[in-house]
Amino acid sequence: MNHNQIFDRLWSDYILQNPSAGKIFELFTREGEVVLNDHIAFRTFNDPRLDISVLARIFLQNGFIEKGEYVFEEKHLFARHYEHVSDPKAPRVFISQLILEDFSPYLQKIIREAINAVPEETCLSDELIFAGSLFPKPSYDVYNKLREESEYAAWLYVFGFRANHFTVSINALEKYDTIEKVNEFIKAGGFPLNSSGGEIKGTKEELLRQSSTLADRVNISFVEGEFQIPACYYEFAQRYADKDGQLYSGFIAKSADKIFESTNFTSK
Repeated sequence: MNHNQIFDRLWSDYILQNPSAGKIFELFTREGEVVLNDHIAFRTFNDPRLDISVLARIFLQNGFIEKGEYVFEEKHLFARHYEHVSDPKAPRVFISQLILEDFSPYLQKIIREAINAVPEETCLSDELIFAGSLFPKPSYDVYNKLREESEYAAWLYVFGFRANHFTVSINALEKYDTIEKVNEFIKAGGFPLNSSGGEIKGTKEELLRQSSTLADRVNISFVEGEFQIPACYYEFAQRYADKDGQLYSGFIAKSADKIFESTNFTSK
């Protein structure tokens, strides 16, 4: 399986969790645009059995190298991003992990028990990034208790290991070549944007501007019954050249911090 096959497989699962992304992709295509992905993102915990280095393994084996590290103090996250060494059209891969030790004994206990239920061979397998939820059937009560401490932890407890979001590269678009045009196009199509910190996160001076839809809500079977909760979202990124004329390729922590909130249960 090469890196293009990996992304195709991830996309197939992703649009099941986020049907809006498939519809938006089709809207762009009908406008004659060729949609390239700027990056895709994954979430995990800092447990060594399935931390960033574990999720990154399949990408490192397929031509990617580590390019940057990021700290999100408010959300207690650490992240790395990876880029393909020879394919300029390959999306960046962004993997973040929750620092479990920063949270209550309750959250740590729930997550450690969930991780303990994952077979060791699954953690060692290249199938991990496609696996979805590997944890026991989730409790809606536990999900809501986790949300009080970390929306990120609650999301991961339910959805597990899959692409949390794909990101349209605005730089690769022709007609919708600015983030303002993209945002208006998305809203005109009836898709709400994440307005936390403003619809546009970042500035030209920071060399990266981003926006995102709010996560689609999907029906999940919990121990207590079926409930609708936010799943995955679609992001849009416009990059700018630095003073040397090189297109900025990294990420801005304070912008990504707000983008993470696209999956918050309370987002409207």
